[in-house]
Amino acid sequence: MTGRKVLVVDDEPFICRSLSFVLRKEHYEVFEARNGEEALAMIRRHRPELVFLDVMMPKLSGFEVTEQVRADPEIAATKIILLTAKGQDADREIGRQKGADDYLTKPFSPTRILERARQILGG
Repeated sequence: MTGRKVLVVDDEPFICRSLSFVLRKEHYEVFEARNGEEALAMIRRHRPELVFLDVMMPKLSGFEVTEQVRADPEIAATKIILLTAKGQDADREIGRQKGADDYLTKPFSPTRILERARQILGG
């Protein structure tokens, strides 16, 4: 599991820090971004295997980032889990249509984040 790259994207600093903390404790290499544009740049630069991506963010939404990642053959295989305060079925369906691998509704426990990371990345 050591060295597996994960990107955490959320405009709420506390969420970013707490997710990064639990993932680093499990020896993932963690990067952080605070908005959609930053997220896209980090995905292209660092090539994380997994991205925890907030849906509602400045500059580009999580849906828009997911769509752009899926449209780029260089990074299209990146696993994306959308994070949102909105748990409505319509939002989940939009996420699936854009190509998200999963969808977690806030609030979520650090344990749940680690479970999903392990399931997707192995370990």
